[in-house]
Amino acid sequence: MYPLLRNLMFKLDAETSHHLGMNSLKWMEMSGLLGLLMPKMPTVPVHVMGLRFPNPVGLAAGLDKNADYLEALSVLGFGFIEVGTVTPRPQPGNAKPRLFRLPEAQAIINRMGFNNLGVDHLLEQVQAAQTDAIIGINIGKNVDTPVDKALNDYLIGLEKSYPHADYITINISSPNTPGLRNLQFGEALDNLLSALKNRQAELAEEFQRYVPMAVKVAPDLTLEEVQQLSECFSRVGIDAVIATNTTLSREAVAGLAHADEAGGLSGKPVFAKSTEIVRQFRQALPADMPIIAAGGIMSAEDAMQKLEAGAQLIQIYSGLIYQGPKLIQDIVKTIQKRK
Repeated sequence: MYPLLRNLMFKLDAETSHHLGMNSLKWMEMSGLLGLLMPKMPTVPVHVMGLRFPNPVGLAAGLDKNADYLEALSVLGFGFIEVGTVTPRPQPGNAKPRLFRLPEAQAIINRMGFNNLGVDHLLEQVQAAQTDAIIGINIGKNVDTPVDKALNDYLIGLEKSYPHADYITINISSPNTPGLRNLQFGEALDNLLSALKNRQAELAEEFQRYVPMAVKVAPDLTLEEVQQLSECFSRVGIDAVIATNTTLSREAVAGLAHADEAGGLSGKPVFAKSTEIVRQFRQALPADMPIIAAGGIMSAEDAMQKLEAGAQLIQIYSGLIYQGPKLIQDIVKTIQKRK
């Protein structure tokens, strides 16, 4: 039934259908219907970052920016759910329209711009959610915070999220906040991550609980940049790398409707590039530093390629939009069979 539902939803504006779809999912969960429709998910546990994940398939950040749908998403069978990106203060994001589908390529372009209701709202939702799901909180900076003051925003996000997250992701790779990707390199990156790791250590002592910290990187990296990033992550002791965010490249969708819209491209066209970045990071990082792979996973076989490239966990987003919740089941069952 999902292809029929998707075709109906695709007749609406992309952002309108997103809100309609998520609110419908929430209503189905609250009514008990969603639980009846979803088959039981096999348990394929994996231990990463000191956490036990019931299965290695997670939801990437961006779908549930404010943690408004945690309980409904948990019923779909995800092994973990990453919410956000959240900023210290609420912000509206970029002007609409800012979300575009490219169905011929099974792709999405977004320039949302970290639209969210702020970290305090998100944490209220996380605390209220009745779920045992592993929750990652993805943090970023407000658009009006100068890049040279970005650390202040990340510290606020880290400090407020720490007591309530299972892990925290530092998002320095979105293409939709001006200057953000400059934080991925050189002294700026060293200073940012060193300060965050120092604060993480203090918070671990304060709460008597260690919350791991991941960094999400872009796919638009050279091999030299991957090596430089890996050296930095190893030096400061990052707990995991999420590879990758959306791409600025349009090579794979040239000529399609909306292909020239500004923003980050996700979905099937980014699969090969993001998988190669996973492979390069696996070769450059210490063997015990895990990789969470995201980018263009549209099938169980795609997921297996990410794992074979060196990832320990995977995340989906565009694949969920195009393939539906069955994709989660297909991936988990395939992993279970091949273990």
